[in-house]
Amino acid sequence: MHTTAQTPATDDELLSPRVLEPDEGMRLQSGPGRDLVFKLTGDETDGLLEYFIVEVAPHGGPPLHVHHFQHETIHVIHGTFKVRIGDDCHHLEQGAFAFLPKGLPHAFLNLTAEPAEVLVTYVPGGGHRFYEELGPLTRNGTPDRAAVAACFERHGMSLLGPPLSPD
Repeated sequence: MHTTAQTPATDDELLSPRVLEPDEGMRLQSGPGRDLVFKLTGDETDGLLEYFIVEVAPHGGPPLHVHHFQHETIHVIHGTFKVRIGDDCHHLEQGAFAFLPKGLPHAFLNLTAEPAEVLVTYVPGGGHRFYEELGPLTRNGTPDRAAVAACFERHGMSLLGPPLSPD
């Protein structure tokens, strides 16, 4: 088991507390029908983590990709999802949770005809910068795959394939 010695924080190491109302947070756009509401970004956590809600359109989800430097978690708030982690696919219902370690290809798909939500964390933080750049590339019309793939690479990820299919 890996353990890390911990020492009390000094005054200059203390982070600011953050309390948000349900509709508050930094809203960013991802692909069509995927909005993200960041409750915490890496900027606010000294790079430790990010915590955000992904609003997923019916039958929507991101393309198959891999994070080279960030671990990810997915907690289903509302809806039913197909989640691919490596070569394995799982069906997650409301309340279900998945840990997606860095280096494993993954994607998720909202299997319902209704909007759905997942709560996502990235460790370490910093992924919001990716979405700030990705949103304008994917929101209007058919995105340029080469430009999207280059955006993934600039942010420590690789685009590997299309979104998941329901079957």
